[in-house]
Amino acid sequence: MGFSTLLDIIGSTMIGGTILLILFRMNDSAVENHYLNSGELIVQTNLISVVELLEYDLRKIGYCQNWEDAPVPSEALLEATDTSISFLTDVSTTVNQFGDGNIDTLRYWVGSPNDVDVRKTPNPKDRMLYRQVNGEAPLYSNMGVTQLKIVYFDALGYEIPVSELIVSAAAKQPLGVITMQIDITVENTAAYGDMEDEENEVYSKDKSAFWRQIRLAAPSLNNR
Repeated sequence: MGFSTLLDIIGSTMIGGTILLILFRMNDSAVENHYLNSGELIVQTNLISVVELLEYDLRKIGYCQNWEDAPVPSEALLEATDTSISFLTDVSTTVNQFGDGNIDTLRYWVGSPNDVDVRKTPNPKDRMLYRQVNGEAPLYSNMGVTQLKIVYFDALGYEIPVSELIVSAAAKQPLGVITMQIDITVENTAAYGDMEDEENEVYSKDKSAFWRQIRLAAPSLNNR
């Protein structure tokens, strides 16, 4: 084997290796793009599902299909904090989407990022969203919710401090809430290529979706 032949073999090997690396890189980019696009779709879909559920139930605060049994508007809201809410309504059934004509107690709240059920996910900030009807075992799901914040306003449009709402609820007094502002942030629970960084909170920073409902009004909260 001559020297020129050896150079040809080395050159061919280097060119073949370079082409192989390019193919590997192209395949990695295709897989990454596929997972990122799928992750964004999951985030958007989860956000829409959470928003539709909350909006539908919150707009029915104080509602009852049998209007003669509807609660007093000022007493329909039982408890209210920035991360939870409890109220009287007529919950939809599988038979009738407008309810069965009986007053129910419905409560929503979000869990802690440190709960056992969400600590298994790579995202350190996701929380479980709970929905409880009449004190029964709550239904819950991890939709990637990392923020649920509710702000309450009175009839004049002024914000009501949560501390006042807690005191009024404990004393069984009307809370005086007429409208609400709801902020929801949803992130991917296991995004592609993300690294856990609890200190800087960069997880899924570019893979989250935010929604805000300004002054959501439940018609039945107003005095009839």
